[in-house]
Amino acid sequence: MKAVSWRTKYVRRLRLTDALVVAWAIIGAYGVRFGFNEASVDGPQDIDYITISAILAGSWWVMLGFWGSRESRVLGAGSEEYKRVIAASAWLFGLVAVFSYATRVDTARGFVGLAFPAGVLGLLIARWLIRQHLSIARRQGESSSRVLIIGSHHAASHLVRSLLSAPAAGYQPVAAYIPGAAVHPPIEIGVPIAGVDAELGSMLAKIRDLEVDAVAISAGVNIHPRDLRRLGWELAARDVGMILAPALTDIAGPRIHTQPVAGLPLIHVSTPKLTGGKKVGKRAFDLVAAGILVACLLPVFLVIALLVKLTSPGPIFYRQERIGIRGTSFYMLKFRSMRVNADAELGALLAAQGTAGKPLFKVENDPRITLVGGVLRKFSLDELPQLFNVLGGSMSLVGPRPQREGEVALYDNDAHRRLYVSPGMSGLWQVSGRSNLTWEESIRLDLYYVENWSLMGDIVILLKTFKAVFAGTGAV
Repeated sequence: MKAVSWRTKYVRRLRLTDALVVAWAIIGAYGVRFGFNEASVDGPQDIDYITISAILAGSWWVMLGFWGSRESRVLGAGSEEYKRVIAASAWLFGLVAVFSYATRVDTARGFVGLAFPAGVLGLLIARWLIRQHLSIARRQGESSSRVLIIGSHHAASHLVRSLLSAPAAGYQPVAAYIPGAAVHPPIEIGVPIAGVDAELGSMLAKIRDLEVDAVAISAGVNIHPRDLRRLGWELAARDVGMILAPALTDIAGPRIHTQPVAGLPLIHVSTPKLTGGKKVGKRAFDLVAAGILVACLLPVFLVIALLVKLTSPGPIFYRQERIGIRGTSFYMLKFRSMRVNADAELGALLAAQGTAGKPLFKVENDPRITLVGGVLRKFSLDELPQLFNVLGGSMSLVGPRPQREGEVALYDNDAHRRLYVSPGMSGLWQVSGRSNLTWEESIRLDLYYVENWSLMGDIVILLKTFKAVFAGTGAV
């Protein structure tokens, strides 16, 4: 299957799905607001809402395309596709409001107020469902763009590993071109080396022979800027994409800004800060969401407390000192899932499995866990009392998991950046692999979260957390 085939197929699918969802939202809002027996609404002006509905539906569908929400490069991964859907819809209904005010046309606010949220929600759900299908296809090696990597040995190897680790993004590296290098690389790149000649003609010949859909230029490439510009021209003429991959890792898009200076696109990376309005917004979100969850889950709290008390001697809750933001300590709450005095046995168990010197004190097949505790941990129900930590301000709903003082003592300089934000009930590494990730992978994901925090990112992590809990993939 060639790349153009899957692009065409999915864009057509999106066009059809968008049309159906928009029609459903507009017709549904019309039926709820006016019923289906009247074609117009009497008022200061006789407005034909059937005509308005048709115009609004057509304009909505066009705006989704105009805003680039169906571009193939935003499909399958990231939040850009969803942002464009929301932006296109918001701009359309904003223009409707401005038009109504300017022309003094008294449109029914109930009609617009129903169509907008229903349509946006429907579009997002439909896009998510299509994305799941696309993600499955890409993990099977289909519906992806064939990419040739051009760069130095180390940069090309890093880029190949990064692309292969995220198949849902839709970039399949097929070969690497290392201009000016030895034929036999000093490291394993992970894909065949297509060539080492620095001549532009040789590169273009390989690009033609490999039938790639895009060329990714990694850092340290040994190509003269003039030849790199000519390469861009030739790729554009061949309808082959050109991707520049700078030597930046774990940096999210909102932090990257480009500024053209003398024909050079300079990349500015903003400093991550969780202060001011962002800090207030995150805290307000924590208070509201945690308060709602506590109110809704009170019956669950009572049932769990009763089960813990009746099935195992000891207290209902377990309090343990953890390290939070800026190295401050606090007591984290849990429903007790282990036998009493379990902490005293930890050292011997870690030594027995040979992990006493690692900064992640986790015991495999832990014998201290009670029968009820095993069920609580499987569905993360033992973590629910931490909602009170969130309300008290010592934790957040989302953030790096708080660790013991002994674990923090084993941190290196990079790991200490986890303490720049409040610890969370859930976090990026929990939903990315739960307890199956290595310590190094967990730290990398936590640092990514610290460096690229956003409220929308927190919401996405929480949604993934609920999915993981209901699936019973285990506690962290």
